[in-house]
Amino acid sequence: MNHTITEVTPGAITERVSVIDVREPAETAADHIPDALLAPLDSLLVFVQEAFPDRDTRIVLYCASGERSRKGAQTLIDEGYKDVASLKGGFREWVSRSMPVAGGSTLSRYARHLVIPEIGANGQRALGEASVAVLGAGGLGSPVSLYLAAAGVGRLSLIDDDVVDETNLQRQIIHDTPSIGEKKTDSAARRLRDLNPDVDVVTVTKRLNASNVKEILGGHDVVVDGADNFPTRYLLNDASIHLSVPVVHGSIYRFEGQISVFYPPHGPCYRCLFPAPPPPELAPNCAEGGVIGALPGVIGSLQALETIKLILGIGEPLVGRLMIHDVLSSEVTTINIQKDPECPACGSDQPPELIDYDETCLR
Repeated sequence: MNHTITEVTPGAITERVSVIDVREPAETAADHIPDALLAPLDSLLVFVQEAFPDRDTRIVLYCASGERSRKGAQTLIDEGYKDVASLKGGFREWVSRSMPVAGGSTLSRYARHLVIPEIGANGQRALGEASVAVLGAGGLGSPVSLYLAAAGVGRLSLIDDDVVDETNLQRQIIHDTPSIGEKKTDSAARRLRDLNPDVDVVTVTKRLNASNVKEILGGHDVVVDGADNFPTRYLLNDASIHLSVPVVHGSIYRFEGQISVFYPPHGPCYRCLFPAPPPPELAPNCAEGGVIGALPGVIGSLQALETIKLILGIGEPLVGRLMIHDVLSSEVTTINIQKDPECPACGSDQPPELIDYDETCLR
């Protein structure tokens, strides 16, 4: 059924209207209307149904000249949307009236994301609005922060109180020889800003403890665990329950790496898997036990992927599962982790008391 399509002029668009660009990614990579959602015409209906289930939502569509947006408006009206209009003259008219435009450099940077249906422009916008805390700027934190910055995550908080040592350079790829002796957070921040100037890099040159952990981690959407010691992991776990924030866990030892996502109440926490820290002799660090240099790159990259999945709400994050990589045998094993109803951290409605675990680990 054909309807008379309402056309609006550029000056009639207000903040109360949802503006959708129905052009193809190759076109939107140049310029677009600021804050417009991007949904090519062939996927418009599915996108709108998911994003705006309320059929009374005010929507304005635009394309290059107005032709495709009128077709899109017809489709939405046929599906029961009551307040849909097309931008008269399209984006060309918008530009001719000297209306504000968003530059295409950002779209060009993320062009390989924009063509992925599960990401697209709206997913890229979600990445840009996300805030991620990366605990540790070392072996795991290096690839994690590099790939999250490259992906366009809007805010990265780097938390580490250590300095760059020559022995770090075998695996901590975010640092270089001139940065030896420099604070790891400063060295890493400089590299990330060079990689993507649009990312807000925040440095926290402190060791987490029970008195500062909530203040430091609060306000983040995801926390990535790149810690190299059990006291910090247990404190991080307990704080994440207080803050209701998912933790993307990674650990490495010699030729084996592990990764999981701990996110109570949606799944088990770290202490469901490891109720108590092991004695020191059973938990050597990298200096004592060693690690093959490329392994942190593998596990850290997977942590970055899990973080992106959580931000975008796509795929199946490793909640309730532990993935184990044995790079010597090239075997990957995934085991299910059950939530422990008696867990001292997440087994009750009350979050655990925040304490420093150093003494516990030395028992």
